[in-house]
Amino acid sequence: MTEQRARGRGKGGAAAPAPARRASDRGRYGRLSRERVLASALALVDREGLSALSMRRLGTELGVEAMALYRYASSKDSLLDGLVEALYLELEERLAADADADLDWRAGLHRIARATYDVCLTHPQAVPLLATRLLAVPLARRPAAVLRDHERVLAILRGAGFDEATTADAFRAFTAWLLGYVSVELRPMVDNPDETDPAFRLGLHRLSAKELPTLRETAAALVEQGGPQGLAAGLDALLEGFTSGAPSAASG
Repeated sequence: MTEQRARGRGKGGAAAPAPARRASDRGRYGRLSRERVLASALALVDREGLSALSMRRLGTELGVEAMALYRYASSKDSLLDGLVEALYLELEERLAADADADLDWRAGLHRIARATYDVCLTHPQAVPLLATRLLAVPLARRPAAVLRDHERVLAILRGAGFDEATTADAFRAFTAWLLGYVSVELRPMVDNPDETDPAFRLGLHRLSAKELPTLRETAAALVEQGGPQGLAAGLDALLEGFTSGAPSAASG
């Protein structure tokens, strides 16, 4: 007994520090996994927006201490990158459920664009991350699902007969149009949703009729979303610009 007491004490007879307690990752729904953590984070953002997301709040949602989450996301930035990954994994699921190997290259790009649009409108609160996180993360460090999306689009363009430089230009244009279109679709326009009068609903009285006459006149039309039809029409116009007079590209 004396020997056991001695082993439990440090120099000078002081009690040795207890080993650090490891935060349990067994929550109210069982043991955690990266997939469960990211799914819960995305559900939280869907409900309450990005500002509600924190390690502490997510831990509460899952029924674990916040420290347990650091095994699955090493920082808040890593967690945000995980949300981007979750969006692209959902995109892959949608594409796999609607696979068609016989599509020509234009139809293939339209299919990717429409699936991306649908994912974004399902998770509008998370969409800003598609710009902010990809602006902050170098190419080779992006989540694997993001890189597979890049590969998918680039392979379609190269398969259409575009050379390397034109493929890069078309990839940038396709990405810019797609994410830009979604961002415009999701911009808030209504000033007071409880108003029934269209002018007050949009807050047109806040806009100077002298300085912004065209904006005031067009505001009601801007509220209407372009929808998938507008996405497709703009993409067709974009792709036409890359095929007109380009002998190296397939005309399909």
